[in-house]
Amino acid sequence: MLSARDRRDRPPEEGAAAVLQGFAVDKTFLSSLKGILLETELALTFIIFICFTASISAYMAAALLEFFITLAFLFLYATQYYQRFDRLNWPCLDFLRCVSAIIIFLVVSFAAVTSRDGAAIAAFVFGIILVSVFAYDAFKIYRTEMAPRTTQDDQQ
Repeated sequence: MLSARDRRDRPPEEGAAAVLQGFAVDKTFLSSLKGILLETELALTFIIFICFTASISAYMAAALLEFFITLAFLFLYATQYYQRFDRLNWPCLDFLRCVSAIIIFLVVSFAAVTSRDGAAIAAFVFGIILVSVFAYDAFKIYRTEMAPRTTQDDQQ
């Protein structure tokens, strides 16, 4: 029986290499449009979370929840681990994530701006920017993944 050190020093077999590559980060995804959109959404939700923490702590849970959801989608897409869950409709889940985030951040941003605190106004501005990023992401998902495609036979 091999010890843990002996297994670590040996090169992995072909079958084990595929298992070990399961969490390897795809750097081309991170530089693609979808990767940049997810990274932007992640950064903006974190900024809004910090703004809400500094001003109105009642609204920070929405930003924190959306931060973790976006982080999970970024992780699943960057590692291509989502392909193991082939029964889930990932474009539909991603589209619903964007639409729900648009609704949540519109409501929370307009509710926060009523406090007239400096950090709350900053959260409102970043929230509107984030809503536009989520709307663009939802639009791209719908256009590329979910919209019905017209074929040559449909046009004739």
